[in-house]
Amino acid sequence: MGRKGDKYIPAFRFRWLTRFFDPFIRWTMPEAALKRQLVEQAQIRPGHRVLDLGCGTATLTVLIKRLHPGAEVVGLDGDQEILEIARAKVARAGLDIALEQGMAFALPYPVSSFDRVLSSMVFHHLARENKARTLQEVFRVLRPGGELHVVDFGRPHNALTGLISLVMRRLEETSDNIKGLLPEMMRRAGFEEVGEAARHTTVFGTICLYRARRPLSLP
Repeated sequence: MGRKGDKYIPAFRFRWLTRFFDPFIRWTMPEAALKRQLVEQAQIRPGHRVLDLGCGTATLTVLIKRLHPGAEVVGLDGDQEILEIARAKVARAGLDIALEQGMAFALPYPVSSFDRVLSSMVFHHLARENKARTLQEVFRVLRPGGELHVVDFGRPHNALTGLISLVMRRLEETSDNIKGLLPEMMRRAGFEEVGEAARHTTVFGTICLYRARRPLSLP
């Protein structure tokens, strides 16, 4: 999910490509391993309320619920068409998951609604202003001590990913990620214990896993 300014950008930019989203990701990235690592990193517990931010076709959303059936899982995305694919996937899986339409930078939830927010390959779709707004919104809807866990493009960590980044930084809103700005943006939004938990080399460059925590009390 993403916007450029106030214009909505669907997955792959063009709606006629939406149906190819799942197979493309499977063929080009270690999707299953990255998402499982993200869920494991989040240390979700029974009774937690978990938001999959920018859930897309709900691959991550379904995985969270399967691994943590005692958690309440919500998926949010701005693209109604891709949410229909997600709903069909959830129905086939026979899982109790709420899928809702909304934008990452204007979350339709009250303060302190979630224990965990997870996000997979969403932030690079957002312009810098909307990245900052999204992080502020995530901070708002997390309960004190709640955590944000993100997998997305990051700063190149070897010569190969450095070369790939020369191309990738020109696509969508990836430049901020490739410059390594996400952790500092998280800190500016008020998060603590911000860190890069892991990094991976892919055909699209460096993919990083980040974690951040909302403080138990505000200054």
